[in-house]
Amino acid sequence: MRVKLLSSLLFLGCVTIYCSNPTPHFVDLPEDVQAISLLGDTLRSTSNGLPKPLESRIDSMINAKTILDDVASALIWEARKEAYHGNYRTTIEMLSNRVRSGFSSEEKARVLRHRGHRYITLREFNYAITDFSIAANLVAGTKDRVEEDGLPNAQNRPLSTLQTNIWYHMGLAHYLKGEYQMAVDSYQNCYDLSTNDDMRVAALYWQYMALRKQGKDVEAGKLLDLISADMNIIENDSYLKLLLVFKGEFDPEMLLDNESDALSNATVGYGLGFWHDINGRKDRAQTIWRNVYDAGNWASFGFIASEVELANLED
Repeated sequence: MRVKLLSSLLFLGCVTIYCSNPTPHFVDLPEDVQAISLLGDTLRSTSNGLPKPLESRIDSMINAKTILDDVASALIWEARKEAYHGNYRTTIEMLSNRVRSGFSSEEKARVLRHRGHRYITLREFNYAITDFSIAANLVAGTKDRVEEDGLPNAQNRPLSTLQTNIWYHMGLAHYLKGEYQMAVDSYQNCYDLSTNDDMRVAALYWQYMALRKQGKDVEAGKLLDLISADMNIIENDSYLKLLLVFKGEFDPEMLLDNESDALSNATVGYGLGFWHDINGRKDRAQTIWRNVYDAGNWASFGFIASEVELANLED
């Protein structure tokens, strides 16, 4: 299968993990501040610690990788642990400073994929795109590898891979920047590399919205033909239900309830706001996005997307 590399690769001036970019905005912030939102609000870590089973699982993964002398994997697990604690700046610092020159191309790509994810968290979308673009180039044409989950799903079955995660997160960074065609192309790569319905649904969800943002309604509508209620979904139930809402086959009122956790609310909230927006209910969309923002789960993708929408209203 031929994966389409995006044109952003043409102007990248670096090929290693150490890239010459302008200084990230968060560098000059106080140590207890992770980032500043696009609306100008201070974003601080709110973690109260990890559940003991999860912390024990991650520590065991770090120990196992260390025993195997798998330096890259141990580093990534250590960085993921910091991120789960809400220490995203520390995560980026670890991934930037503790890379060995002996890392293979795939190992560098793995580090960049995780660092890029946390650049998105800290609203550094250009940095994220650079990392994902280099990572995609490093693993282009190679055999993909499954990525172990930090937070296992109900079946304890990892669903994403290095390459699907690279393209998924690159698509998101482009989407958040308003570079919708680049997002569409990234998500097409993610979809083409996916081997299960969960990842296909995730790619189609964002790709559909990126197409609608461009006014390509007919093309977007064709994506919905790939969606059905009987898809084999383990994790991405919210994405599937939102796509079914877009398709007119699911009641949007059934998506939000008081029992939904904060992440699901942010995910569903952004999607429902988008649905109202494309159907001309601008005020309703903005109210939902504001509710997501006010809920405060600022590291979730639905929150960041809602934040972008609200920031665009102020421009």
